[in-house]
Amino acid sequence: MAEIKLATEVRTEFGKGAARRIRRANQVPAVVYGHGAESVHITLPGHELLLALRTANVLIGLEIDGKDALVIPKAVQRHPLKGTIEHVDLLTVKRGEKVQVEIAVHAEGDLAPGANLLEFVQNTLLVEAEATHIPESVTVSVEGLDAGDSIVAKDITLPKGATLAGDEDAIVIQVVAAQAEEPSADAETETDEA
Repeated sequence: MAEIKLATEVRTEFGKGAARRIRRANQVPAVVYGHGAESVHITLPGHELLLALRTANVLIGLEIDGKDALVIPKAVQRHPLKGTIEHVDLLTVKRGEKVQVEIAVHAEGDLAPGANLLEFVQNTLLVEAEATHIPESVTVSVEGLDAGDSIVAKDITLPKGATLAGDEDAIVIQVVAAQAEEPSADAETETDEA
């Protein structure tokens, strides 16, 4: 996974008014924490951050007060209507350190013939991986699965270097039979009157 470098400024103003001024300047307020160090409040360039966060679990390189820091996004708050980034919590990581992150689960293949539907019980898996080698996603084959079949977390082959950190018996994907829609009571009455 490539590391993305972002410019930072340390924040000295706090509160709702200061955060609004930062956002009007196309900046995003953020907090960097981790490894027992005191939290650092910073601002990040809005557009560059938005582009960086398109990649899940992106590794971001920052320079804070002359010191280099390697971080991953832990929590991203977005505006409910505009979708713009309101605030970001960043976790400091070290090269070689293992971190727990959620990765996306994708399905490939065709289900068994019949009226079957694929249901994602979980869209993500909690895995532990080295901070500089976090997988973006995992792909699961659903080829030939029939109604009643399911795939649990421990059955999914993870990318090299990643281990399962969540419940290994949790159902991730299941196949259900499509339900035929029963005619409504109004439709039955209309056919009886005709």
